[in-house]
Amino acid sequence: MRFRSVFLFIVAIAIVSACGSGTQAAATSAPIPTEILSPVPVLTETPTVPLAVLVVPADLDTDTSNLYQKTVYDLTQQSGLRFQVLNALSPADLEPALRVVIAVSADPGIAALAVAAPQVQFLAINIPGVSAGGNVSVLGGSSQSDIAGFLAGYTAALITDDYRIGMLIPRDNGDAIRALNAYASGMVYYCGACRPLYFFNWTYPQYLDIGADEDKNNYHAYADILMMQYKVNTIYLYPDIYTEDLASYIGTTGTYMIGTISPEQRPAGWVMTIQPDVIKAIQNAWPQLLSGQGGVVVQSPLGLADIDPAILTPGKQRLVEQTLNELQAGLISTGATP
Repeated sequence: MRFRSVFLFIVAIAIVSACGSGTQAAATSAPIPTEILSPVPVLTETPTVPLAVLVVPADLDTDTSNLYQKTVYDLTQQSGLRFQVLNALSPADLEPALRVVIAVSADPGIAALAVAAPQVQFLAINIPGVSAGGNVSVLGGSSQSDIAGFLAGYTAALITDDYRIGMLIPRDNGDAIRALNAYASGMVYYCGACRPLYFFNWTYPQYLDIGADEDKNNYHAYADILMMQYKVNTIYLYPDIYTEDLASYIGTTGTYMIGTISPEQRPAGWVMTIQPDVIKAIQNAWPQLLSGQGGVVVQSPLGLADIDPAILTPGKQRLVEQTLNELQAGLISTGATP
């Protein structure tokens, strides 16, 4: 009996020891929880996209305003800039990301704004009283009288029977004389000796000069002399002589006209207008403005507008445009100075 008790006691101890060993093993093999820390986010500033602003007056005619807007918008899209159109510009609009301002026709106070925002390049278009310098560039004047005169003479000879062309100019005006010389050179460039089929007592081009004190209502009489006495069939109107009334009158006679000022209402016989191509000037100036180069006078190339395709047919227009390109490339001498 005693032996049995001792045996049971030993068995009980063994069972207790085994249970204790299992519990310890289980406790030892369990994973030790650890805390995993997420990395602290580093805040970085999002770069601001540079901005270009076009300033156009609210009363600018819709077609012109839309053309400016499309031109500058296309340039900004190609360059990865934001684009904004404003009717006025104030110091509050000069945000740090602003890089280019193109202002048309009305001065938003460019001189003061340019000082307040030296990182911005300003381009003033057709704004009197704004001078180039610093970070302000301006569109150059439209006086390219020798190129315009030569092209007018070339075109007039191209479309006129017997090359009977003429010109009205202001008296004692050196620039007008240069234009007249270039007009004659343009005619000769097209037709050489320009021998008419019929005999006339005059050589062409014919011209009349008009004094500064002459009443503009009398300009009709000068045009009549060219048309009736000298049998001129195409007249080049120098800009100082141009009036809407004169152009309308000449249009009633069947005589062709070329000018450098766009008529408000194109009269009959108006062949074309030779004028600065402002859109092309903006496109040419854009790379310099974007790169921070300013303070210059941007020369506007000449272009054609108000074309009557019934007079200057597409084929003839191509010849005229080719001649204009060669003139502006310096490949043709205008002969403005004899």
